[in-house]
Amino acid sequence: MVSITARPAVTVPVRRVPRPDLRKAARATLAPVLSVGLALGAWYAVSMLVLSPQRRFLLPPPHTVFAESFGNPKTVETMLHALAVTARVAVTGLGLAAVLGVAIAVLMSQAKPIENVVYPYAVVLQAIPVLAVVPLIGLWLGYGFAARTTVCVLIAIHPIIAMTLFGIKSVDRNLRELFTLGRAGRARRLWSLELPAALPSILTGLRTAAGLSVTGAIIGDMFFAQGKPGIGTLLDTYRARLQSEDLIAALLLAALFGVLVFAVFTVVQKITVGRWHTSAH
Repeated sequence: MVSITARPAVTVPVRRVPRPDLRKAARATLAPVLSVGLALGAWYAVSMLVLSPQRRFLLPPPHTVFAESFGNPKTVETMLHALAVTARVAVTGLGLAAVLGVAIAVLMSQAKPIENVVYPYAVVLQAIPVLAVVPLIGLWLGYGFAARTTVCVLIAIHPIIAMTLFGIKSVDRNLRELFTLGRAGRARRLWSLELPAALPSILTGLRTAAGLSVTGAIIGDMFFAQGKPGIGTLLDTYRARLQSEDLIAALLLAALFGVLVFAVFTVVQKITVGRWHTSAH
C-alpha cells in the first residue's frame, strides 16, 4: 500500500495594483482652490466694505469685472490679440537670453580671467533699474519689436548666467578627476560631464527667467508703443481712461500667462531631470 503525503499548498504572491493617492490629490487640489477663494473674498471685502460707492470704480467687485469686461466679446478679442503680441516678445526674449546666458556662463567656467572680467558686468546689469535704461534702448533700437525684446533679454539673462555657472562649478570633484584620468579634453568634459550635471541648475534659471521675461515684455509694451499693441499697452491705455474693469481683466490675463509660462518650465524640468534629481520634485 502506497502512502501519499499531502504537500503544502504553494501560495503565489498577489501583486497589488497601486491605488491612486486620493488624499494627496485632494490636498493638491484643495490648496489652489482655497487660495483663489481667499483672494476673491479679500477682493470683495475691499470693494464692498472698504471703498465707498463713489470710489468703488477704483476696484470693482469680481462679478462686475467678469460681466462687463470678460463678458464683452470685442474686449476679450482685443486683449487676446494684445496678449499674443506680448507672448511673442516674451518667448523671443527668453530664447535669446537662454542662448546668451548659457554661452556666457560656459565661457566664464572655462577660464577664471574671463569670469573676473565678465561677471561684474552681469551683476551691474542686474542691479541697474531697467526703467532707467529703457530711454537709451528706445534711442538706439527704435520703439518696436527689437526694443521690447531687448528689455526681456536684459531682465531675464542674469538668473540663467548665475545658475548655469553655479551648476557647472558644482560638479563633483571625483568625476572631474575621473575624466582627467581618462585624458578627456576640455570640450568632451564640458559636453559629457559639466553641462549634463548642471542641467537642473540651468532649468531652474530658465524657470526663473521665464517669469521675468513676461515682466520685461509688459514693460516694453508700456514704453515702446510702435507696432502692434501688447497687453502692457492696453494696461496703460485702460489706466489713462480709468477703465477699471478692463484694466483688472487685462491684469488677470497677464498674470495667467505668467503662471502658464512658469508651469510649462516646471513640467519640462520634471520630465527632463525628475527621475534622477530632487530639484524637480
